Amino acid sequence: MASPLYNSKYYHRDLSWLRFNHRVLQEVADKRNPLYERIKFMAIFSSNLDEFFRVRVSDIRQVKDLDKSLRKKLVTKPNRVLAEIKVQVDEQQQEFGQLFQNEIIPDLKKEGIHLIKYRDFSAAQKKVAEAYFESTLKTKIDFDNSKFSKKDAVFVENESSYITASISEDTFQVVRIPKDEPRFFVFPDSKDNQHYITFIDDIIKYNLYKSQPELDISYYAIKISRDAELYIEDEFSGNLMEKIKESLPMRETGQATRVLIDQRMPKNFQNTLKKALDVSHVDVVLGGTYHNFKDFFKFPNPTEKDLYFKPLPPLDHPVTTKNSSMFEAIDTKDQLMHYPYQSFEPVIKLLEEAAKDPDVTTIKMTLYRVAEESRLNNAIAKAAKNGKKVIIFIEVKARFDEHNNLKWGEIFKENGAQVLYSYPGIKVHSKILYIERQVGDQLTSYCYIGTGNFNENTSTLYTDFGLMTNNEKITEDLNKLFLVLEGIFIVPKAKKLLISPFTMRNKFVSLVEKEIHLAQAGKEAYIILKMNSLEDKKMIKLLYEASNKGVKIDLLVRGMCSLVPGVKGQSKNIKVTSILDRFLEHGRVYIFGNAGEEKMYIGSADWMTRNLTHRIEVVTPVLDPDNFKIIRDVIDLQMADTVKARIIDAEQKNEYVKLGKKPEIRSQYDIYEYFKKLKQ
Repeated sequence: MASPLYNSKYYHRDLSWLRFNHRVLQEVADKRNPLYERIKFMAIFSSNLDEFFRVRVSDIRQVKDLDKSLRKKLVTKPNRVLAEIKVQVDEQQQEFGQLFQNEIIPDLKKEGIHLIKYRDFSAAQKKVAEAYFESTLKTKIDFDNSKFSKKDAVFVENESSYITASISEDTFQVVRIPKDEPRFFVFPDSKDNQHYITFIDDIIKYNLYKSQPELDISYYAIKISRDAELYIEDEFSGNLMEKIKESLPMRETGQATRVLIDQRMPKNFQNTLKKALDVSHVDVVLGGTYHNFKDFFKFPNPTEKDLYFKPLPPLDHPVTTKNSSMFEAIDTKDQLMHYPYQSFEPVIKLLEEAAKDPDVTTIKMTLYRVAEESRLNNAIAKAAKNGKKVIIFIEVKARFDEHNNLKWGEIFKENGAQVLYSYPGIKVHSKILYIERQVGDQLTSYCYIGTGNFNENTSTLYTDFGLMTNNEKITEDLNKLFLVLEGIFIVPKAKKLLISPFTMRNKFVSLVEKEIHLAQAGKEAYIILKMNSLEDKKMIKLLYEASNKGVKIDLLVRGMCSLVPGVKGQSKNIKVTSILDRFLEHGRVYIFGNAGEEKMYIGSADWMTRNLTHRIEVVTPVLDPDNFKIIRDVIDLQMADTVKARIIDAEQKNEYVKLGKKPEIRSQYDIYEYFKKLKQ
């Protein structure tokens, strides 16, 4: 690739993210995945791309609107980035359409499932489509028979599916597909194990054509993604929570960042629509006949066939089966959980026990993304209701979770908890819990530090680590951080924990520098890092220096990776792989050789500038040798993956790791078996 946006030193973060979404697309194509799981990956790809345009593209557009003299100082020009994004997204949309039409639909037919268009309706199906339209859909579509003039501004809802038709040079129709009805309709007339499904778009099209025989028109799909930024003018004055609450409705009317249009739409009609929607050609992305493929999360399976991954139910953790009390278990030793291989139950059980234990006096906790309905949240509310001192910090700026976080904040307050909300200019992204328990004269503190959210739902989908400990140095550090969040301390003087934006970057720098010194002394030096994203240029530059000095570096990066590996004189000793499989890799693990006495850390922070400098994050050392070994074994399995691991090279082509003479290792499945044996 010759574009200066991904040069020999740094791959542009947004283009690298698109390469990550390409790996999702590879899962659609991978026939080792069951059919309905490939369909789910279609939905994930579509949902990811929606968010990318609503968040990242909108951010680039804001840069584009800066004063010209300021834009000239930028390393990367926003217009060039937007142009390259459009090229890559168009390519991926074409690949997506080919996979859907040429592989998914034919493979559905092999299973007796026919996804049909209105032109394919049988006489009986036409009658069913007419009845369903009259009884259910007709009153729910926004259809203006007076038409829209092309001179009028037309508002299209964010992320809604529409169909549109040109009536004449001056007028056209815009019809919204109902959001409150299932996107797919299963016809009841299945025979010989053959089942027929259609988009409700086609039922609407069929009936609209039928009701307007005088018009020679064709309907085309359109969809708009709008800027998701809340644009709070001044976070540092007034009530930030109230400003966020007031800004939420504006998200649905924000500037268009992408207009997805059926590529069959004639050019002159495209031009008419662009004027009516007040968008330009750079906003337009050509797609297929249908949009909002995230609706395929709920694609019906009318057969009795098992077309899904084999079940891998979360395993019971030994701590819940061998101990009646979580506190007693933690008193015995540090407890490590690894979701979704193991159940999230220990965390819920810890909070439920704390809520009713008369010896528990204090609970402090940060929440970033919480489940809508949650035993864990109910336990927090119950603890407050039972008279415990409960202090909950809720990050309301967790994008797309603001409303739910505000709802639970009110519930906690109603039950007597002290609720603290977002700070101006910084996000609290750490996943931490602190509990104080007084037994007689003995005060014992307990804590939980995780790599993922306190969320029962995502704990079954995301791979994360969680550590429970009563190590005095760690609990003392964590309490200091909570005193910062409470406004009592200004800086947490941590001894064991790595806390950003205070100590984390400097500690990671010193750990890398030690490996450099070891390599220069002719000793074995290595670094193993697992994270979601690697973007911070200072840390990348330091890794390049380490590579040049002979440090062996292995990186497991799920998403964006701005580091360019394998370049002579820069990153020859750096290997980067990315694993994408049925679970979303989400844990962060940092391992340093340390002259034969490895040091290991886990926590919430990626090596992105925002995590190291602009967020409150917590990373903990793993001190218990049993827990250390478990995590090391897991990382070794992932580095040995020969089925779902991709090589991240200088061009991020996403080539699979070659099996060669190596044994076939699909790390997520092997890790599950590992924990099954551990449980025995």
